[in-house]
Amino acid sequence: MEIPILQDIVIILGLSIFIILLFQKIKVPSLLGFLLAGIIAGPYAFNLISSQHEVELLSEIGIIFLLFIIGIELSLKGLAAIKKTILLGGGMQVGGTILVTAIVSYFLGIPLNSAVFIGFLFALSSTAIVLKILQEKGEVTSPHGRVAVAILIFQDIIVVPMMLLTPLLAGKSDNIWETVGILLIKIIGVGIVIFLLAIYIVPRIFKMVVKTKNRELFILTTIVFCFAIAWLTSSVGLSLALGAFFAGLIISESDYSHQATANVLPFREIFISFFFISVGSLLNLNFFFNNILYILLLVVGVILLKMIIIGITVLSLKYPARTVFMTVFALFQVGEFSLLLSTVGVQNDLLPENVYQYFLAISIITMGLTPFLMNFAPKITYFLVKLPIPANVRKRLDNVKRVNQNQQTPTEELTDHLVIIGYGINGKNISKAAKSADIPYTIIDLEPDSFHAAKDAGEPIVFGDATNPVILKHVHVQEARVVVIAISDPDATKKIINGIRELSQTACVIVRTRYVKEIEENIRLGADEVIPEEFETSIEIFSRVLRKYLIPHNEIQDFINQVRSSDYEMLTSIKEGPHTPAYQHLNIPNKEIVTLKVEQGTNSIVNKTIQESGIGKNFGVTILAIRRGTTYLTEINPETLIKQGDFLYLFGAPSNINNLSEILSY
Repeated sequence: MEIPILQDIVIILGLSIFIILLFQKIKVPSLLGFLLAGIIAGPYAFNLISSQHEVELLSEIGIIFLLFIIGIELSLKGLAAIKKTILLGGGMQVGGTILVTAIVSYFLGIPLNSAVFIGFLFALSSTAIVLKILQEKGEVTSPHGRVAVAILIFQDIIVVPMMLLTPLLAGKSDNIWETVGILLIKIIGVGIVIFLLAIYIVPRIFKMVVKTKNRELFILTTIVFCFAIAWLTSSVGLSLALGAFFAGLIISESDYSHQATANVLPFREIFISFFFISVGSLLNLNFFFNNILYILLLVVGVILLKMIIIGITVLSLKYPARTVFMTVFALFQVGEFSLLLSTVGVQNDLLPENVYQYFLAISIITMGLTPFLMNFAPKITYFLVKLPIPANVRKRLDNVKRVNQNQQTPTEELTDHLVIIGYGINGKNISKAAKSADIPYTIIDLEPDSFHAAKDAGEPIVFGDATNPVILKHVHVQEARVVVIAISDPDATKKIINGIRELSQTACVIVRTRYVKEIEENIRLGADEVIPEEFETSIEIFSRVLRKYLIPHNEIQDFINQVRSSDYEMLTSIKEGPHTPAYQHLNIPNKEIVTLKVEQGTNSIVNKTIQESGIGKNFGVTILAIRRGTTYLTEINPETLIKQGDFLYLFGAPSNINNLSEILSY
């Protein structure tokens, strides 16, 4: 039996693979690859998609998964903490954009009702793109990340009233007050149901599922719950995406939210790609190229308009200049909910075909520009905040910054801490030692009994599978000084080491293993030290044998030290590589001495002097020495040249060294 959509999936995802592979070579974000694949496969290019409606349904599932994960990461407590930003910031941004856009559109000859509707469209930004990039960059909880998320939440919620108002703007609704009243009743009813689920039902269900230790059952329960709440809200006339968001908020209050996120992420990545493909397929290429000049002018106008309004909004909330600029560069685009809303406008004759095509072109271009501007936002912001401005203006900005800092509650961020993976006997003992030594630590464990025992003991533990990078990122493994892997699964241990090294080149990884034969492989994968129980048991047994032979205690201790300093030193020696601290005896808080190799010759560092490369200014690290072949350059000055193949001996914070490592790797 032939399934038409299966053919479409193979074609568009296969096309996406080739495009994204090419884009990765030239360092272009994969998101643009999906948009380009949609344009190529769409009806206005090669018309490769025969089941356009089914592809759009798959894209809707992607939006559901996206909003579900957003809800998990925010939590109800997190929303309560930023309610002012959501209501004031979101209201000012959306209201201001609608007002200004409607006025400009009206003076351009567009009827007032259509002008207001166009304001609706341009008021919304892309939750899908912005949240995905913020998550990848680990900036969801940063000041600009919180502001951006707050405004996006308001936008996502306001979409429902916008859809209800659209028929009214088109003159097709008789009683708007009755419609709004019914909507409020529905929202209150859904809210009561969700509250009861969050407090009494969902935690108990997930606790029962976790006790089975069945990973497939946990994944199935998570997805069914997400779709069930989305279906509930949809059945009463609300948004599917809003229901998924509520489902995420419910799970966010449980102990299993981080593992739920890790399980759902692969599904989101697959289905959200269909959304971007379906967006690209809507663009009329003939119209685009025939009106390219007008489209580019409108793109510039829309970006400037949104940036100005967003900047004024964030500044009025008393955030510092850096947060203002970073938020502006995150929210300037037109969003995916605008595309959904535009279809309602077309159905109600509020958007003529030519205006609709202009809107699509502007949307796709601004979406495409988003990854670039968000990636370069820190450098652009640094340049802008350093520009010379009048003293009185600078003073006012500083006052605004101080007021905002006083109003904000400090959030605890893990840094320079110990990560303990596994809460068995070894994990418990390590946590006790860390607590007595006043070392900040956090624990990861997937065993329900161990997890609940740690929770009852008041330990800082996260329920999750440490082989998943999402869980490692949540405990800030990239900022950790030491990671101890204290589990008995050798295969999982190897996956965890790989995951840690993908996120951090500076964390010291200490592995507990059962047998000596496992040491070499763990060292090769990136472990700094491997402690074999087999070897330590032998030492302990033989030391007791020596005591029975009445050997003096100090001689026994000398013997143990000799054994460890010969054989054991070889087995647990630091692996040569970019992650290795060069001088173990230095113990400066949040600082490391690390060796990085300049792998490629196409980055912005190679064949430049230290001063020209900006290593100190841009990355906050100091070059102590350079090894070039067999020669060591120890007299380092600003004019010293950096070449491909050099080994740089660096001093700096782990996060800064990780950032530089990414640059040197391509």
